[in-house]
Amino acid sequence: MDFIDFRKEYARKYRTPEEAVEVVKSGDWVDYTSNVGFPYLLDRALANRKEELHDVKIRGNLCFGPIQTVECDPEREHFIYNSWHCSAYERQLCDRGLCNYIPMIFHLLVPYYRHFLTVNVAMCSVTPMDSHGYFNLSCSTGVAKGILEQADVVIVEVNERLPRILGGFDESIHISEVDYIVEGKHPPLPEFPIQTPSKEDIQVATHIIPFIHDGATLQLGVGSMPNIIGSMLAHTDVKDLGMHTELCGDAYYELYKAGKLTNKRKTFQRGKGVTGIVFGSKKLYNWVNMNPGVIIEPLEFVNDPATIAQLDNMISINSCIAVDLYGQICAESVGLRQISGTGGQLDYVTGAAMARGGKAFICMHSFFIDKNGERRSNIVPHFQGDIVTDPRSQAYYIVTEQGVVNLVGRTTWERAEMLISIAHPDFRDQLIAAADRQRIWRRSNKR
Repeated sequence: MDFIDFRKEYARKYRTPEEAVEVVKSGDWVDYTSNVGFPYLLDRALANRKEELHDVKIRGNLCFGPIQTVECDPEREHFIYNSWHCSAYERQLCDRGLCNYIPMIFHLLVPYYRHFLTVNVAMCSVTPMDSHGYFNLSCSTGVAKGILEQADVVIVEVNERLPRILGGFDESIHISEVDYIVEGKHPPLPEFPIQTPSKEDIQVATHIIPFIHDGATLQLGVGSMPNIIGSMLAHTDVKDLGMHTELCGDAYYELYKAGKLTNKRKTFQRGKGVTGIVFGSKKLYNWVNMNPGVIIEPLEFVNDPATIAQLDNMISINSCIAVDLYGQICAESVGLRQISGTGGQLDYVTGAAMARGGKAFICMHSFFIDKNGERRSNIVPHFQGDIVTDPRSQAYYIVTEQGVVNLVGRTTWERAEMLISIAHPDFRDQLIAAADRQRIWRRSNKR
């Protein structure tokens, strides 16, 4: 099939968004894939069919909204939206009762679809087709191809603003695998530049940076703090860093600009910065576009602990919301309130621990200010409904602005002592009293 034939096939499969979404039926499972792969035009067209449809279940993750199928149906009689990992917008939907979270671990997400789930219609934004008949899956490559392969009907939405990201595999879908194609004008991609670091962010980074040596490979998790720590590394003397990460954000671009990110000392996929998802600023999108130094691959591979373990000196930096005195880590809820999701945090905690010279850091502020203006501790005696993201058996380095401790191989009383040492001073006596009640405080350590 030559180029002209591809164009004929394109014309045969071309539909308006309104025509394409006619394939959706009441009761269907529809998938929106992930982040900026969100099908903006198709979602709007599907929302306009609200009165014709009932009980259409939609899955997405890290979608930045607004999602019209959600906003048009506050009673959820027509569309029921669900997310694998909540963005700030999806968190607000959860708070409004308009989104349900789906528990998962990122490297297993596509296998869930492959073995257990139904996808009647999958919709995904892609780059314009190339001369070989391929659409690039761009920033949502990490999960998109595996979901599209399981769908009864595949609709691609050509988004002229998406970067074309080179891949190791499964970064593209061929026109022969597509049922319908839609086009239209899109708004600029959402941007998420690095936030200005707080005093506590800088102190946390100060504790972690000494552990990062020349030639280390970095994973920076979802959230502002890992991104801030990464960007601060750009101003240190460390060099020849590598990238192997679930999410490529602006911190990696900052490291590249500073000459720190070369990937040349990686022990696996040398010379390539590897990611599964991309979102950040316009500068980041421009940097990854057709850049031979950055490749995007499925998270089923990128986040597999066995893959991560092949990278010597793998440094994983993620954030959490709270830690209890047993070393259990909550990174996704405040009590029963859904904040984000498990994502790939457990993948990297596991993989980095398996890698030669690897280290897994979980960072947080030791305190937060509640809605009444009162300081509260993020290190708590024990969880009461908070979702455990990382079990205590996989807790390694825990970092606050007060210090860093390594919980590996530590007894319950050692863990309590170490965690209290990096709690905010205002709460240490309370935590000691709680540890004593929980029988995880040695009498000789009582104050």
